[in-house]
Amino acid sequence: MRRHLGIPAAALAATLALGTLTACGGDSSGSGSGDKVKIMVGGLDKVIYMPAMLTQKLGYFKDEGVDVELLTEPAGVQATTSLVSGDVQGVVGFYDHTLDLQVKGKMVESVVQFSHASGEVEVVSNKAAAEISSPKDFKGKKLGVTGLGSSTDFLTKYLAVNSGVKTEEFTAVAVGAGQTFISALQQGSIDGGMTTDPTVAQILDKKLGKVLIDMRTPEGSKAALGGPYPSSSLYMNTDWVNGHKETVQKLANAFVKTLQWMSTHSPEEIAAKMPADYAQGGKELYAQAIKSTLPMFTTDGVMPADGPETVERVLKAFNPNLQNATVDLSKTFTTEFVDKVG
Repeated sequence: MRRHLGIPAAALAATLALGTLTACGGDSSGSGSGDKVKIMVGGLDKVIYMPAMLTQKLGYFKDEGVDVELLTEPAGVQATTSLVSGDVQGVVGFYDHTLDLQVKGKMVESVVQFSHASGEVEVVSNKAAAEISSPKDFKGKKLGVTGLGSSTDFLTKYLAVNSGVKTEEFTAVAVGAGQTFISALQQGSIDGGMTTDPTVAQILDKKLGKVLIDMRTPEGSKAALGGPYPSSSLYMNTDWVNGHKETVQKLANAFVKTLQWMSTHSPEEIAAKMPADYAQGGKELYAQAIKSTLPMFTTDGVMPADGPETVERVLKAFNPNLQNATVDLSKTFTTEFVDKVG
């Protein structure tokens, strides 16, 4: 298991808290305290999921009168498992999991859409850079992803298939993020891989690799994926949302307030609000990582037009479960709550 590797101390403590959470039996049935919510994040220290911790640090959950406990897992697929099993009420992770879960009979919806770009970056090691100039060169290579079945895995497969490389012609290696990803790149156990900031900033700073595909901006994401790609979001079980609308509205109010705050403050000001141990490469590098990723975020939490269609097209390009299934995209997200934010 790699679940505790490469995670800063604050995030690690949150991960360990999952043990007591599971022992207590998370309430996802609709009973119990409506304003106490446990949210699993697919990597609390990842810049793409920054609104989760930032909202807590800014005090916006408290202002809304909702008691939020943030937990962490190194990969979004593990966070999703926690939601489906009922250990948590919400996940801050990639929207694409709502489509994948629907075809598996689980109704989950994004209630606040943090982003309109994937925020991901495909990097290649210096050693492999001469051999990999585009996804067409993925054949025979070992490519790092946070976890098998994670969104980095999904997007890597899409980039390959879209460039004529079959999914069985390269090897996806689960290496997490942060130091575990960096170590895998250094040691040559992967030729490249998909990751996010602050890992990207550290790789470039240490001159361990180069950027092959940059999807941190809407323009870069559209160029690689063919349209707006809604990624990081707050998603929850639809039944729980329908049974706790007042609580979900409070969460939406808090998160949208954070997104607006992010749009009016500098990367340095944002970095100063985050836990100190998230800046593992130093304050300046962490601020640069935030600056590089800020363009991906929405300011209103609203699902971008045509975003769900892009995600469906991407997933259907390689996922046999979705290729032969009809997905009701209208049930994978709702703007009911963000539309009411003042």
